[in-house]
Amino acid sequence: MSLRIVVTVKYVPDATGDRHFADDLTVDRDDVDGLLSELDEYAVEQALQISENSDDDVEITVLTVGPEDAKDALRKALSMGADKAIHVEDDDLHGTDAIGTSLVLAKAVEKAGYDLVISGMASTDGTMGVVPALLAERLGVPQVTLLSEVSVDGGTVKGRRDGDTATEQLEASLPAVVSVTDQSGEARYPSFKGIMAAKKKPVESWDLSDLDIDEDEVGLENAWTAVDSATERPARTAGTIVKDEGEGGKQLAAFLAERKFV
Repeated sequence: MSLRIVVTVKYVPDATGDRHFADDLTVDRDDVDGLLSELDEYAVEQALQISENSDDDVEITVLTVGPEDAKDALRKALSMGADKAIHVEDDDLHGTDAIGTSLVLAKAVEKAGYDLVISGMASTDGTMGVVPALLAERLGVPQVTLLSEVSVDGGTVKGRRDGDTATEQLEASLPAVVSVTDQSGEARYPSFKGIMAAKKKPVESWDLSDLDIDEDEVGLENAWTAVDSATERPARTAGTIVKDEGEGGKQLAAFLAERKFV
């Protein structure tokens, strides 16, 4: 028996960089370094653990939708241990929102072939967290989201979802879509051997025509959501320094009370 896992990943701006909006109010990705979304690393890790703990033949494909530089996210996942990658790139995808992205991912997943799709709980740039559910709906398969533990047993995927007041044990028959949280286990670092091996692993490139998607179904002008305006975050100002010359405690208490922190 074989198990085909597709892991959806995203190339996002480095959160430590100076991020801002472009003139069309989309995220300006040209002036900041990008990387594999940290939350998607957990999805790759869970796919690798399923493969390592399985007696079946497991093939792990990483899939991303994004510009040319998004290949860097795929290379990171391949160096962690994934088998192959698919990159969907098309100029008409610029500005596509979560709903349009779910369409592209669904078409690509179907074309690739799958038994299980694993996603991170959200991307670290948009942080919407809705794409796994939208993807499952488009594929017409069960979704088991926000898992902190996941495993596959025969034709069933099982997982644990930890809430604030309760823990749920969930399962669904394959094919299915799952998403995992940052509590699912530390993602491994790519080894030197893995980095070298990743250079020889196949990376397919598809565009909208390969997926039978019309340009009027995606892109900024056809998005269901829009940013109306944006204001840059003000520069940080110097904080208040309290010198303790016997009255420091009182000054600090007064400072906190004035701002209704106490």
